[in-house]
Amino acid sequence: MKHLLTSTSAIALGVVMVAPASAQEWDMKWGGYFSSHVAYATVDTNTAAHLGADFDGVDVYSETEIEFTPSVTLDNGMTFGVNVQMEGTNNGGGATGIDETYMTISSDAFGKIDLGNENSAGYKMMVSAPQIDGSIWINSPSISGFIPISVSAGGNLPWNFRQSAISAYTEVLGNNDVARISYYTPSFNGLTLGISYAASDNIVGTGANAGNNFGVNRNAGVTDIFDVAVAYSGSFGGFDLDAAARWGTAENNTGLAGTDDPETWGVGATVGFNGFAFGGSYSENDNGGLLPDEEGWALGVTYDLAGPWKFGIDTYQGEYSGTGAASGDKAEFEAYQIIGSRELGEGVSWAIYAVYAEGSVNGNAGGTFAPGTANTEVEGTLIGTSINLTF
Repeated sequence: MKHLLTSTSAIALGVVMVAPASAQEWDMKWGGYFSSHVAYATVDTNTAAHLGADFDGVDVYSETEIEFTPSVTLDNGMTFGVNVQMEGTNNGGGATGIDETYMTISSDAFGKIDLGNENSAGYKMMVSAPQIDGSIWINSPSISGFIPISVSAGGNLPWNFRQSAISAYTEVLGNNDVARISYYTPSFNGLTLGISYAASDNIVGTGANAGNNFGVNRNAGVTDIFDVAVAYSGSFGGFDLDAAARWGTAENNTGLAGTDDPETWGVGATVGFNGFAFGGSYSENDNGGLLPDEEGWALGVTYDLAGPWKFGIDTYQGEYSGTGAASGDKAEFEAYQIIGSRELGEGVSWAIYAVYAEGSVNGNAGGTFAPGTANTEVEGTLIGTSINLTF
């Protein structure tokens, strides 16, 4: 499969390279977003690291990014572009402040290739419960901006990213923005296929979110990551349907006893009708004993009123499980959100929301989770509001 992907990509790129030059000028686009949240949180926790702590009160949380997306379309219809995303807060993009950076090559007949540090086709094509802009995104780690559930903040749940106990948008072993090549077919009556390959699950350089590998030893670590996905989008009889399924795997060359190749898979769909949108997803990460196994599901509904208001309610439920001798170790994440959002103008919205989230560790006899976290809970309630700019 690896050789087939490499050969196919080489042929496609060869066709592109022999195309005639263009006199077209570059379209120097840029944009981004800035979301600022102000929320009052109440937190109850009995982890040892939180002993004597008081997390109740008002705080501010921001998510911001500037995206540079210049492109040029040649006379033959091929479009070449660049996507470089600069985080507005350093803890989003690592020490460099750069999140994703990749090249795109596309045309209506050919489809699209992504080359560089970007998420996989499985991640990008996944469909989950509908959420409204301006929320705190409970279907992601963003909730930790107010409620310290993660062990990195003294909580009890593992700090992980792109894994199914906390998000439907997963990656194999949680890899994120590694050097990767992805291909997406053109839409065939609403059906699109995607495939991705990455040589390694991490990047050399502490704190780097996007960078080069400088050689990958296929006899060490986790290598040769493949992801495939299929998605459908269409309308019929007044209904709008979006659905997707994805699967990914990698080779485990760690040599660690009792471990296997990691995998991830997921399915999701949303159905829209008369202003309503209903949807959900289910996903799993079988981490091959290298990390706890995870699973999670999402469910939500939104309603778009005639006018500027939208309303929504959604939940995410996740579970962590120990492996091997620690198979009895269990932990859970659950979150619920209700939100209303109002469009104030072009690219400007205001939202108000309420969230409840909880992380619990029910057993840790095998040492899957952080020491001292067995039989602990971290739970919190948020009442928040946000201003959201998209430009």
